Amino acid sequence: MIGRRRELAAVRRLLDGAVAGRGGCLIVVGPPGSGKTALGDAAAELARQRGLPVDRTATADGAGPRLVILDDLGQTATEADLDRLVRGGAAVLATTVLATTVEARHPCQHLHLAPLTEAELAAALPGMPIGTVHAVWLLTAGWPGPALDLAAAVPPGAAEDAVVEFALTSPSRGQFLALDTGLIRLLEDAASRALPPATRARVLARLAGEMLGDPSAPARRRELVDEAVRLARDSDDPGTLAEVLDGRLHALWDPAAADERLSTASQIIDLSRRAGDAVLERRGLFWRFVALAELGDLDAAEAALVAYARAGERDGDPEAAVIALSRHAVLALVRGRFALAEALAVEVTETGRRVGLADAYRLTASVRGRLALLRGDAAGEVETLRALARRLPGHFFEVTAARALAESGEVTEALLEVDRLLPSVLAGAGPRWLGAVADLAFVASFGAAPTAAEALYDALLPYAGRLVVWGGANTIAGPVDDYLGRLAARLGRSDQARAHFDRAVAQEERLGALPWLAATLAARGDRAQAASIAEGLGLPVPAGPPGLSDETAPPKAADGSPAADAEPSADVWRLGRDGDDWIIDAGTEHARLRDVRGLHFLRALLAAPGQEIAALDLAAGGAGLVAPAPEPVLDTAARAAYRKRLDDLARQMDVADRTGDVELAATFAAERSALLAELRRAAGLGGRTRSHSAEAERARVNATRALRAVLTRLEPVAPIVAAHLRASVHTGSYFRYQPAAGGPARWQL
Repeated sequence: MIGRRRELAAVRRLLDGAVAGRGGCLIVVGPPGSGKTALGDAAAELARQRGLPVDRTATADGAGPRLVILDDLGQTATEADLDRLVRGGAAVLATTVLATTVEARHPCQHLHLAPLTEAELAAALPGMPIGTVHAVWLLTAGWPGPALDLAAAVPPGAAEDAVVEFALTSPSRGQFLALDTGLIRLLEDAASRALPPATRARVLARLAGEMLGDPSAPARRRELVDEAVRLARDSDDPGTLAEVLDGRLHALWDPAAADERLSTASQIIDLSRRAGDAVLERRGLFWRFVALAELGDLDAAEAALVAYARAGERDGDPEAAVIALSRHAVLALVRGRFALAEALAVEVTETGRRVGLADAYRLTASVRGRLALLRGDAAGEVETLRALARRLPGHFFEVTAARALAESGEVTEALLEVDRLLPSVLAGAGPRWLGAVADLAFVASFGAAPTAAEALYDALLPYAGRLVVWGGANTIAGPVDDYLGRLAARLGRSDQARAHFDRAVAQEERLGALPWLAATLAARGDRAQAASIAEGLGLPVPAGPPGLSDETAPPKAADGSPAADAEPSADVWRLGRDGDDWIIDAGTEHARLRDVRGLHFLRALLAAPGQEIAALDLAAGGAGLVAPAPEPVLDTAARAAYRKRLDDLARQMDVADRTGDVELAATFAAERSALLAELRRAAGLGGRTRSHSAEAERARVNATRALRAVLTRLEPVAPIVAAHLRASVHTGSYFRYQPAAGGPARWQL
């Protein structure tokens, strides 16, 4: 019981109370391997020394003082059993219970076990070299069970210091994107030593890969990988180079490098076969699957996945079969085979637990989450994703939570997330980055500011033609062109939107990706066809912001296919009065606004597209308001005074230059520049005198302010209309509505 003095003291106090007839309850809490069972055994021995009977089942009956040990509460006994023993009346009044559990919920007193310190672990491993003890302590976080198991696995003839060997061979305890800080510290220790070049290359590559979950370390990862690759190439060892290239793909994971990922995967497969390393060969096969999925070739990706699974079967690796099954579930989901996807997810979870795969549930959690989104159950995913965001900051789980909010109808809250998350997403990188940009684009299409939509469009555009693949293809979220189409529609660029949607539809039809096809068709405006596909899949009709309205979707021929040479039919938007309010109807957007002066100005502009209306006429509600004669900004006398002073300054600057008075010359030059700027401001074209009317200037300012207020009010309720009007309404001394792309063919007023 090294390092358990505090715990033993608590057990002795509990047993002393039992001897005194008071009874009691103590729940020992700790992860597997923390020493809970050993503490229970020690408690049993201490109880016998005090003459107390010891029972190890919840069903044992007896009167008088005794100790009941319930090891692994929840498995060997229930909390109801614990309640019965603790509060069971006179017959068991003196019963004392010691229970062990991984997670405590019962109101009894709790005793949380702590890991051993490095010194305590050294005392538990007498005779082991201090460097090896340090490595064991880092790798096991000081928990006694795993530490003793790892120490027992050290061969008798091993080197005095096993730090480097452990650093290279120990499996990571961190799940995907979760840091194993102990292993990272051990790798840092190994990297600080003088090592042979090939060994150093392997250490650096693994260290860089293990730091993938640290969003603050991209520069450090790049530095480590570059040195590792250089050393590996110099070593002329195919196995070392294959291992380092694999580590490089993990550590850098550039979304733009899918083609490079595919070619590197081929190198890893070739090098690992030359080195006879089956594990690295399987990694190369899996990288090939991921890259082919990113590039949109799902048939070839599925073939690579089968090759990966067969290699795992050949090499006796049960984990490879579980991972392959999880990706088959993803592909089934893409094609709308939901029953198969769910069955495979269950099989992955059960088989993964059976073979001891630590994150078996996480392999299919994304499949279940994506299926919930498709089925309209997005609201239930929000808190799960937010919890992940708290546990794994910097990896954009809150972006996916924002998408779930939008899909569940909480659009206003979701759009707030766009403003919060856009800077960090645009500055980000890593295996979840492209998916995060796509999810944020989906949310932005519901009405984010045009600047945000444009920034996301620019970020996604280099990936047009590809699929949105998260990490190791544990989620595939549709064609990039679908998201680009939504953003283009949000920005009022109907021609671009239609082109992106058409490319997405063609890609989805080629892949047989029916759920994606239904969503894209709905966004493009083919709502009837989208509804038909969705109903066939048992899904709700995809909802969301309009991409292209039904009126501007590609016209259909008699067989329902797009007509060959048809032009999109014109659409009409409406602005009109309804009592004291104004109504705007624009496709799927509808808004009711209270009467303000800016709406009258807007109506006058919409009634005369392309025509300039003077600010005074707009303010008066029509031509006829006569402004007084404009006055010059500078009269004749003022202009003469300016010119005389400029001549004086020129002479004074000459004198200052001749006498070498630099400071005085600089003062005269500054004054001269100010006077010239004032004269330029007061001059019109060709140097003519500029004049202004105070009434016209007031009309310009007031009309501009009133129109901007209307557009600001429109932004949250009719974002497409607001974006179109911002691009189309021109202000100044003359106002003009010059229709930009993305608006109606005409307005009905």
